[in-house]
Amino acid sequence: MASMLLTSLRSSPLTSVQAAQFGRMSWVSAELTKTSPKSKKTLAKPGVKNIVLVDGVRTPFLQSGTTFTLHKDVNASDLVASVFYLLLNAKQQKEIFIFKAALGAGFSDKTPAHTVTMACISSNQAMTTAVGLIAAGQCDAVVAGGVEFMSDVPIRHSRKMRKTMLSLNKAKTLGARLSLLGSIRLAHLSPELPAVAEFSTAETMGHSADRLAAAFGVSRLEQDEFALRSHTLAKKAQDGGMLSDVISFKVPGRDIVSKDNGIRPATMEQLAKLKPAFIKPHGTVTAANSSFLTDGASAVLIMSEEKALAMGYKPKAYLRDFVYVSQDPKDQLLLGPTYATPKVLEKSGLTLNDIDVFEFHEAFAGQIMANLKAMESDWFAQTYMGRKTKVGAPPMEKFNTWGGSLSLGHPFAATGCRLVTTVAHRLQKEGGQYGLVAACAAGGQGHAMVIEAYPQ
Repeated sequence: MASMLLTSLRSSPLTSVQAAQFGRMSWVSAELTKTSPKSKKTLAKPGVKNIVLVDGVRTPFLQSGTTFTLHKDVNASDLVASVFYLLLNAKQQKEIFIFKAALGAGFSDKTPAHTVTMACISSNQAMTTAVGLIAAGQCDAVVAGGVEFMSDVPIRHSRKMRKTMLSLNKAKTLGARLSLLGSIRLAHLSPELPAVAEFSTAETMGHSADRLAAAFGVSRLEQDEFALRSHTLAKKAQDGGMLSDVISFKVPGRDIVSKDNGIRPATMEQLAKLKPAFIKPHGTVTAANSSFLTDGASAVLIMSEEKALAMGYKPKAYLRDFVYVSQDPKDQLLLGPTYATPKVLEKSGLTLNDIDVFEFHEAFAGQIMANLKAMESDWFAQTYMGRKTKVGAPPMEKFNTWGGSLSLGHPFAATGCRLVTTVAHRLQKEGGQYGLVAACAAGGQGHAMVIEAYPQ
């Protein structure tokens, strides 16, 4: 049995007895269900502004290198423009963009805009920044969102080539320039290709997910079952018209794209044939139980409740308490939801049973199940979280029932808005009151937010 969380657990290594307590989980049978309406207290606080999600939209999330790239000039700004135009077409009030691409998308230079970055939770950070600005009275309306265009990522020269080019720019004489040009070797021309890797360790996310799955005893079968569940539920939600936040995008001179194109339910037999993608030949993470490189953009309009109502808008949900957490980026890189969930529940005065809708980011099936097993473990809670008892895992009938990042796609900076908008729509559809979003990110970061349904 692999040692659990490697370096962080060296002082208390995982034994086979401890690994066994995580057990095997089955995911295939979860269905789309309607939550029974409940009467609960509101999370409104005296003297604190109510901040609301007015609306949220996104482009279709497409596998990189597919339809968005059929026209050579389509870029990230085009995706941003499409979500902005639809989001703001009938909602003209906007005071700040937390989305620097607003200028590239053609919006007024009179509206302040800035960029935030926090890897896979970048748009979560954009939204909570918006909440802070509105709560502080700096503005009443903010557009927040994110975009990722993995089909056209920057590729850098090698470090040696960059140093030579910078020195060449500073050279004063022709002789100095010729000397620098003469120092260039074939190896200098080898580019630095981008990788989905943790900066602090240089380990790819997939490799880390494979180690994490092994540490928690998550089998290949469990991962494939969860991946199949994600695709099956996403297909059902797509066919049932649940994914109403998706807008159509016109690729110039080509197709109109209206649906996510990564939703592909398969069979367990087909999934079993795939080889490990990262740790070979004995790893358990494959292309099918991992999220795929994705192009897409998302945006939300966040306002004070008072301003939204004054302008005649009907909000979708209240944005309530949120937290950010951080832990060891080497061996607990993807455990953000485990650490963030109990903290945001305690901050809100809620319990796991109070939550009607859960939306967790699915980076990898192994990452999701490692988190769920950690949340179900008293031993993990006591040993690593300083808690007396386990957090408890969300019930699967409430968990990601419209699919998740494994099937819908994961444009890194755009996923957060999708999660929050999905919670708002599910609460409306299912009659629940509270939803919880949780996600992991590079650097060992994590995030969770509680969302409350707006009265219908």
